[in-house]
Amino acid sequence: MNQYPLIFLACILAGFALTRVPLTGFLAPVEPLAFIVGVLTVLLFSSVLIFRGVVALFNRNI
Repeated sequence: MNQYPLIFLACILAGFALTRVPLTGFLAPVEPLAFIVGVLTVLLFSSVLIFRGVVALFNRNI
């Protein structure tokens, strides 16, 4: 079985973690950047999973 979908799901979870992480102290100025990177990560890997699913759906030999 192809292991890439599990890696993509792990990346999506990491993106959600970046959007929820509370940065305090000297990392507080980086919090908006972490949020943007998290959102972009979730969008990118979600779209890759959707694309791979559609490709797999249309490549079936019926």
